[in-house]
Amino acid sequence: QVQLVESGGGLVQSGGSLRLSCAASGSWVRINAMGWYRQPPGKQRELVARITSDSSTYYADSVKGRLTISRDNAKNMVYLQMNSLKPEDTAVYYCNAEMIHYRDNLYTGDYWGQGTQVTVSS
Repeated sequence: QVQLVESGGGLVQSGGSLRLSCAASGSWVRINAMGWYRQPPGKQRELVARITSDSSTYYADSVKGRLTISRDNAKNMVYLQMNSLKPEDTAVYYCNAEMIHYRDNLYTGDYWGQGTQVTVSS
């Protein structure tokens, strides 16, 4: 069973910084990609940033230049460094992982953390 646990959320003033962490535990053959999504109040969940096993990255246009995703494969961790935060960054942030498992055949699993609240005050 795979578990993702986020930490690092909180309340910060506009222009401030936060660093989110996500720890993956369990059993898998390989982690294909890890990412961060967010769900602002009253809105749908959206992809913020994603990093693949070869460290290729993707960022939503709204966060480019301000948020940086990184991963530590040895520790099974993914991070989101958030700088120059804006009130519109306020949301619940979720960690996501795409993993490869093996049981008779290879198959893919998609996993989510429980979410961590980020609130940016103006």
